[in-house]
Amino acid sequence: MSVSQSTPLSSPVAPAEPAPLFRVAAIQMVSGPDVAENLRTAGELVAEAVAAGARLVALPEYFPLISPDETAKVAMRERDGAGPLQDFLREAALRHRVCLVGGTIPLVADSDGKVRNSTLVYDERGERVARYDKIHLFGFQKGDERYDEAATIEPGRDVVTFDADCGRVGLSVCYDLRFPELFRAMGDVSLIVLPAAFTWTTGRSHWEVLLRARAIENQCYVLAPAQGGKHPGGRVTWGHSLVVDPWGEVLACRDEGPGVVCADLDASRLAAVRANLPALRHRCLT
Repeated sequence: MSVSQSTPLSSPVAPAEPAPLFRVAAIQMVSGPDVAENLRTAGELVAEAVAAGARLVALPEYFPLISPDETAKVAMRERDGAGPLQDFLREAALRHRVCLVGGTIPLVADSDGKVRNSTLVYDERGERVARYDKIHLFGFQKGDERYDEAATIEPGRDVVTFDADCGRVGLSVCYDLRFPELFRAMGDVSLIVLPAAFTWTTGRSHWEVLLRARAIENQCYVLAPAQGGKHPGGRVTWGHSLVVDPWGEVLACRDEGPGVVCADLDASRLAAVRANLPALRHRCLT
C-alpha cells in the first residue's frame, strides 16, 4: 500500500495557511436505480450546500446508483477521465465554484465484470485534483441480510490525500472506517472525508462512535456524507451524515432522508486541540 498526494493536471499552489474558518457540507441522499433522478437530486443538494456558504461539498457513496441488481454498476462503469458521471461532477464543481468530493462512482477495473468504487475530487475550476479507489471491501451476513462487495468491486491500493484551502484532506470510503491504520497512513491531515452507505444494522451500533474515534485519534475534522433511508428494492441505510471536530464533538448531523449538513472548520480549534494534547507527537509505535 502506497501513499500518494494527488496533483491536478494544472497544479495550483497549495495554500500556505489553512483558511481560519472554512465551511464544509455533507450531502445525504436515498439513491435508487434511476440514475437521472439521482443526479438531479444530487445537483439540487449541491446547490443548496453552496447557497449555505459551503466551500467544500461531499456527496455520499454510490450517489448515482443504488440498485437491487449489484451488477447494474458494472454495466454503467466509466473509463477514467470520460463519462456522464464524471462530466456531472466536473460541471457541478465549475458551475458552483466549489471543491466537490464526488462520493463514489463506478470506474473500469482491471478485472472483467468488476468496477473500482472511486472517489473523484474536482476543484472550483472543474479540474480533477484527486482519485481514491476504495481499499477495504464490505462483507456482512446476518440472517437474510447479506453483502459482498468483492463480488463486483476490485479494491484499490493507494492512500490518497490532496491539498485544499482548509489544509490537507484525506480520502476514505465507508467500510474503510473500521481500519485505523489507513488513516494513520495519511499523515498530518486537517480533514478526513468519508462518503458512505452504511447499513442500518451496522450503522446504529458503530457509525458515530467510529467516526468520532477517527477524529479524536487523528486530531482532525471528519466529514461523513451518507446514504440514509429506505431505498427502492428494500435496502435500508443508516444515514446520520455528520461533521466531527478534532475533540470528537459532533458539530452537525442529519438523521435520515435527503438533505445537507453544514459546519465550519476552525483552524484555531484544530491548532488548540493539538497544542493542548499533543498526542500525535507522543506516538511511540509507527
